[in-house]
Amino acid sequence: MTEKPAEKPLRMGVIGCAAIAARRTLPALAANPDVVVAAVASRQEAKARSFTDRFGGEPVEGYDRLLERPDIDAVYIPLPALLHAEWIERTLRAGKHVLSEKPLATTRKDAEALVTLAAARDLVLLESFMFLTHSQHAFVRAKVAEGAIGTLRHLTAEFAFPAKADDDIRYLPDVGGGALTDIGVYPIRTALMYLGGELDVLGAWLHLDHERGVDLGGSALIGSSDGVAAHLTFGMEHSYRSQYALWGSHGRISVRWAYTPPPTHSPLIRIEQQDRVEDITLPAENQFANVVAAFVARVRHGVPSGLEGESVIAQAALVDRVRARAMTGLS
Repeated sequence: MTEKPAEKPLRMGVIGCAAIAARRTLPALAANPDVVVAAVASRQEAKARSFTDRFGGEPVEGYDRLLERPDIDAVYIPLPALLHAEWIERTLRAGKHVLSEKPLATTRKDAEALVTLAAARDLVLLESFMFLTHSQHAFVRAKVAEGAIGTLRHLTAEFAFPAKADDDIRYLPDVGGGALTDIGVYPIRTALMYLGGELDVLGAWLHLDHERGVDLGGSALIGSSDGVAAHLTFGMEHSYRSQYALWGSHGRISVRWAYTPPPTHSPLIRIEQQDRVEDITLPAENQFANVVAAFVARVRHGVPSGLEGESVIAQAALVDRVRARAMTGLS
């Protein structure tokens, strides 16, 4: 029997030289045998070269020049949030698949337009919400479905970290800075994962920094039509926390390092019931490598990812509602 020839690697271009790309996603792209980093674009060629020296490919000065290249099948976009919609659209119109850093778009309107454009052009558009690909969350969902905590009554999700340097991009409002856009999306996506898409924002609060013009943290109370509530907290002026818990009629299950576990971390899941506490340790895994593998599988074989389409629109819509509902405190 004649063997099928091996598929050629997916030729990836990168638009932007963000820190998240250097630390996590580009190492995962470079390590995947089904991917080759073909080019990296920056507004300064020297910066692009500093990336290609580490991860391969050719340095390109200017984002448009990368999109003109015929040797690029797909593009990874780690630009600031407010630039995502523009460059995702340009990339899709150039006929290339897209893997975008989260949030894919800062409003439902933009998210819906981009998802529609990708579908119309038969191109893949994935949002790199890496934590969703970690198997610890599938494990928790399975335990909840088995009845480990009874009927779900309440969810809490918290993601926050200490203040960054004054020039950090998260403090720049003109490129989509602020805690809700950058950090709040994690607890919000957690609520969608467990409570479904038909959610009401019952109340919200944002702490606005008047001088910087961005929010530094906040909370939201969200409810589902069947009476389950979610209390979400996020911020970038706190001690580090990255966890969520599901509280049911007969118990509670919690994820201790939910959103940014390093590849070497073995997740600890705690199940608390009336007369017992069980700690379950799961195998370590690299969620950035998982995202890259999911993107390749979607492009090559059409395998659904859970990082695209309606889930992206639902996420953006809920962020819109939290922003619209929020009371603010100024500092």
